[in-house]
Amino acid sequence: MTIMWINLSLVYVLSFFSRYFSISVPTMPNFIRPNRLLVLSVIVILVTVSGLRNNIGDTFSYMFSYKSNNFTFSDIDYSGDFGFNILQLLLQKISKDPQILILVTAAITNLLIVIILSKYSRIVELSIYVYITSDMFTTSMNGIRQYLAAAITFTATKYLLNGDFRRYAIIIILASTIHKSALVLLPIYFIVRREAWTKTTLFLLSFSIVIVLGFNEFSDLLFKALEDTQYGHYSTFDGGGANKIRIFVTAAPVIIAFFGKQKLRELWPKSDYIVNMSIVSTVFITIASQNWIFARFNIYFGLYNLILISWIILLFKESNRKLIYYIILICYLIYFYYEHVISYGFIYKSDYINI
Repeated sequence: MTIMWINLSLVYVLSFFSRYFSISVPTMPNFIRPNRLLVLSVIVILVTVSGLRNNIGDTFSYMFSYKSNNFTFSDIDYSGDFGFNILQLLLQKISKDPQILILVTAAITNLLIVIILSKYSRIVELSIYVYITSDMFTTSMNGIRQYLAAAITFTATKYLLNGDFRRYAIIIILASTIHKSALVLLPIYFIVRREAWTKTTLFLLSFSIVIVLGFNEFSDLLFKALEDTQYGHYSTFDGGGANKIRIFVTAAPVIIAFFGKQKLRELWPKSDYIVNMSIVSTVFITIASQNWIFARFNIYFGLYNLILISWIILLFKESNRKLIYYIILICYLIYFYYEHVISYGFIYKSDYINI
């Protein structure tokens, strides 16, 4: 766990100074461009910690599969998640050491996520801090393939905001070759590309509550529809529900955004689309309280919460912003400690980093 505390400290300090030495963006009022060298330093640290591990979640399984199998173009099933197998095939031409797979996936995932956060977050160190303390960074070391797909879909944020569905769809389809669940973002585009807090918002929130109340019937229908697909095995998965605290952690920025919706629109006219993605995130994590497997879908939407939380500070009076900033830091630090120390008893292992 020591390495995770060091990682959090270094990343926060470097990302803080990246904002301190930032420059304004003439074409985008209220936006800043963090210092690129310091942002790069943040990426290097995250990639090093994530990429040199040899445990956490399904890391061992991926490493074992990489080492045991010889990937060839003729053996790849192009009806499945073939993109990830092609990636492994290419990496095996460089080395059969499975650490290269973990390092490269960590590099792509964290590079893409931090780049998008540095572009759209108002207080970049807060977004990156919450990325680590909300357990997303750790989860990226568990759901390797799906987080890689999520990082790729995250780069479509520009086209989501600009209303360019063609380019948005190309990126989503590319990500779906890594993990097919990314395709859920295609219909979501038409749901979130509208003003926040409308009847659609009310429907989404009501929908999640109805599903929670009638979860047994809903899950029976869903898993029956999935039984002949590669996700059919989820019907036998019994991992319990997502932690109730996680629902509050996900919903808190959305609730604050609701009360400051007018000011947020003034600061960033396109923020409604980010808010809507965060609302969808809240919907999925609420449903996941009944069965943890639904939190897997939230991987795609939770990243937008990182952008949103960096803007809600500006919704408060200037005299209160520092206080709110520190409250967020402390609350997420407590959550980080609870998740990693009390709940999971997290242990980080590496053949290269020994602290």
